[in-house]
Amino acid sequence: MIFNSLEFILFFPLIFIIYVLINDKYRWILLLIASYYFYMTWNPFYSILILISTIVSYITGLKMGEMSEKSDRKKYLYLSLILNLGLLFIFKYYNFFSGSVDSIFSYLNFPAYLPKFDLLLPVGISFYTFQTLSYTIDVYRGVKTPEKHFGIYALYVSFFPQLVAGPIERSTHLLPQFWKKFTFDYKRTVSGLRLMLWGFFLKLAIADNVAPYVNTVYNDVHSYMGIPLILATLFFSYQIFCDFAGYSYIAIGAARILGFDLMDNFKSPYFSKSFSEFWNRWHISLSSWFRDYLYIPLGGNRVSKIRHLSNLFIVFLVSGLWHGANWTFVIWGMIHGIYLILENIFNPALNKLVKNSNFMFDFFKMAFVFSFVSFAWIFFRANTISDALYICSNLFTNVLNINVPELIKILFEMGLSRYSLLSIMGSIIILETVHLNQNLKFVDTLFFSKTYIRWLLYYFLIFWILFAGSFGSNEFIYFQF
Repeated sequence: MIFNSLEFILFFPLIFIIYVLINDKYRWILLLIASYYFYMTWNPFYSILILISTIVSYITGLKMGEMSEKSDRKKYLYLSLILNLGLLFIFKYYNFFSGSVDSIFSYLNFPAYLPKFDLLLPVGISFYTFQTLSYTIDVYRGVKTPEKHFGIYALYVSFFPQLVAGPIERSTHLLPQFWKKFTFDYKRTVSGLRLMLWGFFLKLAIADNVAPYVNTVYNDVHSYMGIPLILATLFFSYQIFCDFAGYSYIAIGAARILGFDLMDNFKSPYFSKSFSEFWNRWHISLSSWFRDYLYIPLGGNRVSKIRHLSNLFIVFLVSGLWHGANWTFVIWGMIHGIYLILENIFNPALNKLVKNSNFMFDFFKMAFVFSFVSFAWIFFRANTISDALYICSNLFTNVLNINVPELIKILFEMGLSRYSLLSIMGSIIILETVHLNQNLKFVDTLFFSKTYIRWLLYYFLIFWILFAGSFGSNEFIYFQF
């Protein structure tokens, strides 16, 4: 079941109505059943894996809670890490590992072969694994007391709005909320619906509209050069943001309607003026997870300069691997690691050179960061490293020889109709207008001013989704991670 499906449109209101009507002490049971049903609609076998992960982290958490010394708790921390990461490795990384080892052995003319298994990647396994690991580590550190109620803890791991693609929640933030008494709040419900509406706009009106063009080019890159490759890459920059941010907004909105606050996951990342700022705005729940559970334990920036830069590179190398079992994702992570290293090296000198910032300089920095982030997306989206290298080497071929009529002709030849092109451009204008005015609170002022203005905006957005949206029930990109 995906958010942009008829099943979810029927499922969520039904769960909410029952949730409001039943006694408060039974609500966690309803949410737990709903969450497991939601997850089992992909494959019932998946529920066994998430249950194993839940049981392991629950028991090890209780055991660590019985011990006062960190040294005594360490063996249960390792047990949880090994078992949870072991499941993740087997189902997500084993075939990638065995294929890479086989390639090395073949290159060395060494007769060896590791068996491969036909395993289906469980939806959202990287997300709920990291959520259980954060709980285990927090209990080990003494930051969180162990949750003794197994049902509540199982709900924390499987809570359906954010189960398969985040935000990756912390136990210190989400777990206590399951113990709070729910009372219906009209303003809170409207706020949640507004977030869900914005999420559906991002997904249906932008991400799913540009997806066919991106897929056409990236699945047959050797048939294209120059402008088509540039447009496909820029479209993918919008596709992946609108797809993932769209899911996050729907998840946060759905949880808010049910009475829960999830952490923000995106804050206009393409308006960032530096790569470090980008990662403070993009997939915030994951980047903060890596900061707290990998970067800081490695020493963060409290070590020598070389070590600090190495820590940055390691974090982004692991981040790339987290996203997928393919060398393209690893290289994507390495590229961002290099961006951060170069930024740390040259930023002090640049700040001395340009002491007073202005609009044009800020705009240049935003364009610079967006361009290089989009370049890195090439490796993220490409099917193979060979495809990515072809795109990089042919990205600007014959660019100066194409005029506007020829460009429009190319777009139409590649499957974009005049209607779809106008709807995409109009949707992107709406998106950027909202992002541009967020700092000025212009949109918030409109939404919370006169009632008729607020409802006009709601109706306009609903109409635009119906008018310009793509309703093919396409899965969200991050489901594959």
